[in-house]
Amino acid sequence: MNRTAFLIDGFNLYHSVKSASIDLGLGGKSTRWLDIRGLCSSYLHAIGNNAQVSGLFYFSALATHIQAIDPQVVPRHQNYIRCLEGSGITVELARFKKKNIKCPACATNIKRHEEKETDVAIAAKLLELLFLDQCDTAVLVTGDTDIVPAVKTAQRLFPHKRIGFMLPFGRYNSELAKIGAFHFKVKSDTYPKHQLPDPFLLPNGKTVSKPVMW
Repeated sequence: MNRTAFLIDGFNLYHSVKSASIDLGLGGKSTRWLDIRGLCSSYLHAIGNNAQVSGLFYFSALATHIQAIDPQVVPRHQNYIRCLEGSGITVELARFKKKNIKCPACATNIKRHEEKETDVAIAAKLLELLFLDQCDTAVLVTGDTDIVPAVKTAQRLFPHKRIGFMLPFGRYNSELAKIGAFHFKVKSDTYPKHQLPDPFLLPNGKTVSKPVMW
């Protein structure tokens, strides 16, 4: 058996899902209630060698900084996280940090928020899984090159392990494709095929309904 772990960059995947809904002409609907376990499992045949899911790890952060303009943004995400956990996915949350940047056009200082710790958390989990021999293959679901140094380190320390990439729609990156033992691109029409039940039944018997615009 090929024990296969998936490490999912939540925001990279989320923005891919939004792009896919536009590409498909869905106006933002029918893609965001994504069944990540189902999506990842559908690629096991492409990984080969009798690949079986040994773990799914979702990394994200709660966008508390935009609650003033969208009060439901955090509750929506929290409910979705409950569904992911209910489907057997381990969730690790980072944070957003305020950052001052200078506008290139007018040189005015602008406050922005950027996600912190997620890349480090994914890198740490990758090395942990390999060091503890909890997987034979690791699949990184991201198109972000910030993970490259960690992947190269893992490949050097654990040459007998396979590390590949599931590149979300619209997030193809030739550098990631080049360094991975394998890679596959998710097409836009793949997301609607893998949606959670609505409502989703949690293990405790409670249900969570899909947000109207999802």
